[in-house]
Amino acid sequence: MKRYVFIGIFLVFATASVQAQPTYVSEIVEITLRTGAGIDHKVIAMVKSGQPLVVLEPGPEWTKVRLPNEKEGYILSRFLTDKRPNELLLDELKEKYKNLESKGNAIREENSKQKNQNEGLLSELAAKEEQLSGLTASYDALKADSAEFLNLKTNYKQTVAQLTEQTQKAEQCEEAYSKLQKWQIIRWVLTGAGILLVGVLIGMTSKRQRRRSTLLL
Repeated sequence: MKRYVFIGIFLVFATASVQAQPTYVSEIVEITLRTGAGIDHKVIAMVKSGQPLVVLEPGPEWTKVRLPNEKEGYILSRFLTDKRPNELLLDELKEKYKNLESKGNAIREENSKQKNQNEGLLSELAAKEEQLSGLTASYDALKADSAEFLNLKTNYKQTVAQLTEQTQKAEQCEEAYSKLQKWQIIRWVLTGAGILLVGVLIGMTSKRQRRRSTLLL
């Protein structure tokens, strides 16, 4: 009795253990294409999982199909599905990922190129701004020099005008002085002549008086 109880307990635990383990259906790698509807017919090709087929005569157990290479035969209907196999989906996902990765690399490369171009433009802009600053400083300096030059030119004109006026005054003064000198010379000559004439007259008068005195004696 104890023996049967032990066996029963063992079977219960064994069954529970088997039910607890997950089981998956593996995908078929290759299936056979036969000349007729039955396993006793000759195998004419091996069809890989995910290969597209054209259904010619569908059936509950066997289906007549045509391969991409135009070969026709029968294949078990239970191996056919209208859903795309996971392997094919995985390949498509890999291809999409590859394309996305390629686009991502292209975008990163373009971003890097744009970044380099932006850095170049910023550097060129900084150089242009520095050049503009230098030109502005040169313009301001030239403007200041021009203003100073205009002031100097105005002062020069004023100085020339004053010098011309003073020169004219000096010439007038010199001319007046020259006339004054000439007049003084004439005056001196006239004065000297007058004195000489007076002396002559005095001398003549004295001689006459002397003659008269002599005659009286």
